[in-house]
Amino acid sequence: VQLVESGGGLVQAGGSLRLSCADSRSIFSTSPMGWSRQAPGKQRELVATIGAEGRTYYADSAKGRFSISRDNVMGKLYLQMNSLKPEDTAMYYCVTYCWGSVCSDQPQKWGQGTQVTVSS
Repeated sequence: VQLVESGGGLVQAGGSLRLSCADSRSIFSTSPMGWSRQAPGKQRELVATIGAEGRTYYADSAKGRFSISRDNVMGKLYLQMNSLKPEDTAMYYCVTYCWGSVCSDQPQKWGQGTQVTVSS
């Protein structure tokens, strides 16, 4: 069982990408999920989260440009990214706040990441 991201790539500034995360766990629908990113030489940054009930949170850097969503039937988490900027270049990770029997306000499991590169 793991989190598998896809959808990253190279895009020009102003373009869009849609990231996906496949989560095969039976508890996906009740697990708060999120997207985090890490640029070279920088600390990991939380981008957006979505609760089991659909409540969302966005970092200031993502507000108005990114949209997080989930499909509990398919076990998929999404991040729609519009108006991309070069500073959005990073490895993007799918995270879950529940793993096994543990739920926390800190991420409990990370995917392997998908690279997003935005050219100017």
